[in-house]
Amino acid sequence: MSGPELFCQPRRVRRGAALTLVFAGLLVTGAATGAFPDPGRADRKSPAGSARPAARHEDVAKAAAEAMADGKSPVEAAERAVSRSGDRWAAVYSEGEYQEFEEALDGQYTGVGLWARRERDGRIEVTRVQAGSPAAAAGVRKGDRLRSVDGADVDGRPVTDVVSLLRGDATDARAGTTVTLGLQRGTRAWRETVRRALLSTDSVTVRKAAAGITVIKVSAFTKGAGDLVRDAVRRASADGGIVLDLRGNSGGLVTEAVTAASAFLDGGLVATYDVHGVQRSLHAEPGGDTVRPLVALVDGGTMSAAEMLTGALQDRGRAVVLGSRTFGKGSIQMPTRLPDGSVAELTVGHYRTPSGHVVDGRGITPDLEVGTGALERAETVLSGLGDPS
Repeated sequence: MSGPELFCQPRRVRRGAALTLVFAGLLVTGAATGAFPDPGRADRKSPAGSARPAARHEDVAKAAAEAMADGKSPVEAAERAVSRSGDRWAAVYSEGEYQEFEEALDGQYTGVGLWARRERDGRIEVTRVQAGSPAAAAGVRKGDRLRSVDGADVDGRPVTDVVSLLRGDATDARAGTTVTLGLQRGTRAWRETVRRALLSTDSVTVRKAAAGITVIKVSAFTKGAGDLVRDAVRRASADGGIVLDLRGNSGGLVTEAVTAASAFLDGGLVATYDVHGVQRSLHAEPGGDTVRPLVALVDGGTMSAAEMLTGALQDRGRAVVLGSRTFGKGSIQMPTRLPDGSVAELTVGHYRTPSGHVVDGRGITPDLEVGTGALERAETVLSGLGDPS
């Protein structure tokens, strides 16, 4: 698994919600999370402040209110209404799930700070321990075997199930609750009880590669990610190119993706979009680095806001896009708060790249199709683009 406990599928998959992968990658979700500017919105957490919510939102809210008045589950009623809408990106979240989602967009998650993967023999191995996390404080190390979580054997289970156990269910998936880990290191087997905590994600990482190349990996466009990209570009070696690695990036806040675009563009159009038929546009800030050679790496896990950034760099001739076709998630969701505090999200519009390319359902085709060895190929391409001076 390539991320901490936060990045897994929801513990309870709802009709119409499976593809949103909220805990698998921070999809762009519209105005309520600050993803798209919305002048009619009262505040970040009050989607009902929008000037004109879509009719389907009203229908879902009405169904939930009627169910609540009848003593029935408003969430289940909302799910049925969403399912009937035929909206593939629609989803309904409990109040707690939506709070976790908003934390994720802020670059935070509640957990113990473990990354793990399942080996071929079914064993679950710790692949990384986040510094300063409860797991680190308990002495858990990379390479340790995770044998159980709260007494439940995890051998042979999908990593997503293991992650769900680590995070806890609706009653204990919050900071301060405890979870007992069964661990093994060599011949030593022991148990550690740790407290979950609110931790920060590392959405942007930077490293140096051969020939002065700077590799900027963006795993999600969480709050502050755009400024981290701009800072990385400013600090990059003057005599080397840049690889912007967007593989597996399933989106986040569009405002952060636009800020990241501003690191490579001198102003100009990033994307156009519509909300309830009203056309709007997003523009980069002037002053970005338009000279240094740039390669953007993408794959089938590159989605949403990451596709928007890719499309802008490709259409405007700023980057060579390398990898495989992106996912094709170019729609905009807007949330509505339901009477019991749960949240329903429905699609209200779509965005296009600067040249007018529709991303939703189509994705972005890279300039160079590459499977394995994409990073090495990117370095080769950069060497052929010449000296940025």
